[in-house]
Amino acid sequence: MVSADLKNKYEAVIGLEVHVQLLTESKIFAGDSNQFGNDPNRNVSVITLGHPGTLPRMNKKVMSHAIKMGIACNSEISRYQYFDRKNYFYPDLPKGYQTTQDNKPVCIGGFVSVKTASGVKKDIQLNRIHMEEDAGKSIHLPDGNAKDTLVDYNRAGVPLIEIVTEPVLFSSEEAAAFLGEIRKLVRYLEVSDGNMEEGSMRCDANISVRLKGEQNLGKKVEVKNMNSIRNVSHAINYEIERQIAHLEKEEEIVSETRLFDVPSGTTLGMRTKEELNDYRYFPEPDLSPMEVTEEWLSEIKSGMPALPNELVQRFVNEYKLPEYDAYVLTDSREIAEYFLRLGEFSGDYKMSSNWLMGPVKSYLNDSGKEMSEFPLLPKQLAGILKLVKENLVSNSAAAQKLFPHLIENPDVDPSEAAKKLNLIQDSDSDSIMPLIEEVLLANEAKVAEYKKGRKGLLGLFVGEVMKKSRGKADPKLTNQLLRETLEQ
Repeated sequence: MVSADLKNKYEAVIGLEVHVQLLTESKIFAGDSNQFGNDPNRNVSVITLGHPGTLPRMNKKVMSHAIKMGIACNSEISRYQYFDRKNYFYPDLPKGYQTTQDNKPVCIGGFVSVKTASGVKKDIQLNRIHMEEDAGKSIHLPDGNAKDTLVDYNRAGVPLIEIVTEPVLFSSEEAAAFLGEIRKLVRYLEVSDGNMEEGSMRCDANISVRLKGEQNLGKKVEVKNMNSIRNVSHAINYEIERQIAHLEKEEEIVSETRLFDVPSGTTLGMRTKEELNDYRYFPEPDLSPMEVTEEWLSEIKSGMPALPNELVQRFVNEYKLPEYDAYVLTDSREIAEYFLRLGEFSGDYKMSSNWLMGPVKSYLNDSGKEMSEFPLLPKQLAGILKLVKENLVSNSAAAQKLFPHLIENPDVDPSEAAKKLNLIQDSDSDSIMPLIEEVLLANEAKVAEYKKGRKGLLGLFVGEVMKKSRGKADPKLTNQLLRETLEQ
């Protein structure tokens, strides 16, 4: 471990490359299925396998998804672009080269606004977003003392966008916030499921360390193919400490590609870092250049949903919600859209927010379900809120009894369910006052203490009245009547 003093002596500089698999029915240059989880080597064809004489054809939906992401990331959309060949050999790259974009990416520049776990807001500058195809998957199998490798080409040719930041991140916390925001954006846009565990979103981190105040970047180390935000954070933290330790010993940092070993929490060297000229980029001769017309760009923009940061501002400014609520409610598109519909039906956006962040979120966490699986329609949940707002059902009874009942019986009307469960409150002062008088008469000593200044005893009196009414007395009215009686 490196001491806190040494960490304060140095500064980490981080750039991320995020690969996102796109949600399309077919691959980027072939009609093969893009379905995850099929048996090995089922989603293949002569184009995927790079047979001589075959010609690729561009999947238009891939470019549409890439443009959506560029718009969401405030990027400039290239109106004229083409693909390149990136030449390198791996067993899971059947053509011997990868079709990608080098000189003319689909999206140039841009930024992503993030909020870190500690509440710091920052715009992360992007270098580019480009389209490319994925490689296959090598599966290493132990066989006695030898090791065999099998290759599954189902993933070869799967469409990707690669989101490349500038080296403007300075901590694992900022990296985690950026990845979380990217995952949120691709899900809002429905261009990817963003599932890192299944490899739909993968991250490479370029990490260097320099003395604080130094302007020149240190030697860069790339940690490849991490499949969770937690692993990215752990890998960055380990690599920062490793590089600081080397610099303190006046040892050279080797510019190399490393992998993150999850069990040990360490990074391991794989190979020295390739230089750009090692890839021998040149324009892909089998694919025509592509043009993004003004009409097509306008069509894509008009079909995009409201994005998280836009909704945060709307929830704060228009519905007067606290910023904390707004960020929680925009965590997913499903929750944000449900909240908007619920607010329309209930007419009370703050109350709607409280219920979504309270009982609804607790139910989803306990059941392991997503918002898309929530059984109550916004209109039904609004029916519960209406009963609470009209003081017909107490908030606690609604959350603890009525809500669970309706979860199990989602077709039942909330008002009918409240009556059946005997939850309708008594808001008649004429029926509550006799109960108050009974409670105060039975607790004369406590009443005397209250009148001498122990105002906290009011809760005890309210509780006794609620017991006598079997929970049906309106707590708000009971509080008011008790105060008036005790002050006489």
